[in-house]
Amino acid sequence: MSLGLAALAAAIENTDEFHLARLLVLIRANAKRSDKPVNGIMKLAKLDFLLRYPSCLRRALLALGRKSAAESIPEDERNTIEARMVRFRFGPWDKRYRRWIGLLVAKGLAQTYLQGKTVNIALTESGKRVAEELAELPDFKSLADRSALIATALGDFGGSRLKEFIYRVFPEIVDMQWGRSIEL
Repeated sequence: MSLGLAALAAAIENTDEFHLARLLVLIRANAKRSDKPVNGIMKLAKLDFLLRYPSCLRRALLALGRKSAAESIPEDERNTIEARMVRFRFGPWDKRYRRWIGLLVAKGLAQTYLQGKTVNIALTESGKRVAEELAELPDFKSLADRSALIATALGDFGGSRLKEFIYRVFPEIVDMQWGRSIEL
């Protein structure tokens, strides 16, 4: 990989706008499936983990017995630079989700509300329009397609069930060192 490509990937990783767009597309897919909000920040983070890392999504779909869905993920998407992970404090999910959700709310694209101790995240009408527009863009097609796979296969999982599933399918995540690249 060239140094320029690595620098570009790092710049994208540190830019909120791409993450916000990706989350809009993911929340949209969940809402299209059930017209319900995403129940919990950690659930959103775990769903996004599968979206960000197509090789892991493929492995999760295979574990669920959804071979044709797993095979629909193109080979060239499974090993891109974006598909490399870093171990964060609570797993391979980023610590910036509260920030990103706050930005979506501040921009009028999402709304949140508490149900017990759970933060629910739903798109506003503006957020739905923007998410639909993004999903139609050629650059977001693969994200939209994978988001739909995730919503269909795992959207009904609660946060705890999703966490248990991920740790069962990816047991190596538990013992990885923080800040280290994850090889799955």
